[in-house]
Amino acid sequence: MLKHRGFPGRLPGSDYQFTIRRANHKDGTTKLVRRERYKDRKHADKLADAGFMAALWAHFGEEPFERGNLDAGRLSWLLGREVVPAEDPFDPASYDALLRIDVKRAAVSFPEVFDENAVPMDFSDWDDEDEDE
Repeated sequence: MLKHRGFPGRLPGSDYQFTIRRANHKDGTTKLVRRERYKDRKHADKLADAGFMAALWAHFGEEPFERGNLDAGRLSWLLGREVVPAEDPFDPASYDALLRIDVKRAAVSFPEVFDENAVPMDFSDWDDEDEDE
C-alpha cells in the first residue's frame, strides 16, 4: 500500500481521518462505494469533505493518483462525483486503484476550494501520519 507522504492525516481539531496507518491484511481492503450526501448532513461532515477535497487538490491536482493509504470512508463520500476512477476496469477494493479529481464537478461542489479568489487552506498545522510506520 502506497503511503502518501505529506498528505494530512486528519482534519485539524476533529476525529475525521483522511489516511489510514496500515493495510488491512486480516479482513482485506475496504471497498470504495458511492455514499449519498443528503442536504441535512452535519456542518462538521461538510467541512471534513471540503478539507479532504482541498488536501486532494493541493497534493494531486488534476493528475491521477493511487488510492494507497487514503481513507476509504472519506473517499466514498466523494466517489462517483468529485472523485472518479482514472482506469478501466476499476477495482474499488484495491489499494492500487487509480482515481482522479473531476475538476468541473468538484469546483461546483466545493467552490471554496477551487475559487481563484478564495483563501487557500493552511496545511502547515495539519497532522501527518508518523513517517516511521
